[in-house]
Amino acid sequence: MSPQDFAVVAWNAARDHLDLFGSLGLCLGFAGGMMPRRSAILLTSAACSACFALHFLRLGAQTGTAMCLVSVMQSVVAARWIGPDARAAWVAPLFVASSLVAAGLTLATWNGWPSACAGLGSLLATTARLQGDSQAMRRFFLGASSCWLVHNTLVGSAFGLTCDLLTISALLIALVRSSPARVTEPVLATTDARETIGVAATEPPLQGAV
Repeated sequence: MSPQDFAVVAWNAARDHLDLFGSLGLCLGFAGGMMPRRSAILLTSAACSACFALHFLRLGAQTGTAMCLVSVMQSVVAARWIGPDARAAWVAPLFVASSLVAAGLTLATWNGWPSACAGLGSLLATTARLQGDSQAMRRFFLGASSCWLVHNTLVGSAFGLTCDLLTISALLIALVRSSPARVTEPVLATTDARETIGVAATEPPLQGAV
């Protein structure tokens, strides 16, 4: 059996089961939004994108497949070589080059609005991965997931649409949970305590007090 024949047989055997990758990507998408650390978010996102690349390949959504493959590479690089305070010098040129590749793939596999949404989602996700702060990254990922939600609605991906809804929910929960809480009552209590101490310090001591 030639390598080409083996590839055809392997593809025919696997394509009916590729929706398993859609299910796995759905779970990973939700888990990624809830991860507490930046590196964990990115690595889970990379695994999610790899699963959906296979899922979109089965649906014939070439632009979505290409964008997911670019996302895998960017997520792994961002998790390893981009930190809160610094990044490797070669990372920015690599991300620019990969964004240009993504734009070229979008044009090469153009399919109207699905391709436009996939391209914009990829651009926002690329910007998210360049962020050193977890909260800023989540905000850009929220915009990217919204674009992919429209894409998956248009191409008829039930797994992708469900994953986007879960991911958006997880990102919103994480953003609210990680946002700094406004402390008002303790401040008022501290102010009252200071005023009480000040009044006590100005009062004359009691006669006969030891």
